[in-house]
Amino acid sequence: MSRHVVATVGEIAPGANKLVTVKGREIGIYNIKGEFFALANKCPHEGAALCKGRMVGLAQSDAPGQYRLERQGELLKCPWHGWEFDVRTGQSWCDPENTYVRQYAVSVEAGDDLLKGPYVLETFKVAVEQSYIIVEM
Repeated sequence: MSRHVVATVGEIAPGANKLVTVKGREIGIYNIKGEFFALANKCPHEGAALCKGRMVGLAQSDAPGQYRLERQGELLKCPWHGWEFDVRTGQSWCDPENTYVRQYAVSVEAGDDLLKGPYVLETFKVAVEQSYIIVEM
């Protein structure tokens, strides 16, 4: 498994997303209230670019005519046919048993941690004799 730095935390505001390409794959990085999630940028239904969809909430109802909106900004609505996917899991709300968007693991790490070594640089001894430079290998 390889790791790829795709953005800084400040590049993606809460409720927003950023489209990145990693190893030829388009991946949407989503910020939900400071938590980051990554989903393939392809709707499994007809292949639409999910990053062009809207972030919406989940409408819940306990009785006819009564509803409430929960989980605001946690569902991604496909821009073509309106299928909704849970950004946290990739699961479809239209067909939860069989349909999902591929999810990728995401972590947030301090820049100092990414640069920690030990990095070993190959060095060569150099000496000056008369007017010649000699490199030892």
